[in-house]
Amino acid sequence: MGYFKQNSGFTLIEIIVVISLISLILFIAIPRFHNTVLTDNTKKTSRWITAKIRALKESAVREHKLYVLNVEMDSNSMWVSHASMTEDELQDASQNAYQLPDDIRVLAVEYPHDDKIEAGRADIYFYEKGYSDMAIIHIENNDNEQLSFLIEPFLQQVKMFPDYVGFED
Repeated sequence: MGYFKQNSGFTLIEIIVVISLISLILFIAIPRFHNTVLTDNTKKTSRWITAKIRALKESAVREHKLYVLNVEMDSNSMWVSHASMTEDELQDASQNAYQLPDDIRVLAVEYPHDDKIEAGRADIYFYEKGYSDMAIIHIENNDNEQLSFLIEPFLQQVKMFPDYVGFED
């Protein structure tokens, strides 16, 4: 009776092929994961700004109120107020402001005919007739990636530019 022993191991070629395939998959997947993790706060802030501006334009028309997006450069926050708010409500709104993530900062708010506001507070008005102030909000993350959000008076959409873009550009 001759019993043959089965070879149940892997050959060197099979191991090399499997390791090569795993390396190729990781080579493709890790940069995408890296970009997703690093730009997550930037994307989150961008979505908040564009959604909030659209909501303010709609609310101003629907409720016939003057709304204001207050952009605080010093505290790196944004908050909403409207014309009929009391002093206490204004203080509560500023204390409950949307705080930008630590790796995102507001560089400036720019108006077409005025200077850029780079410190303090900038106000962007949304009128009950459906239009708003024309302005550009400039933000930057820790990787020095800059974004500019153009708010046009009569359009609902906010245009986002992947660089620092001013009115003179």
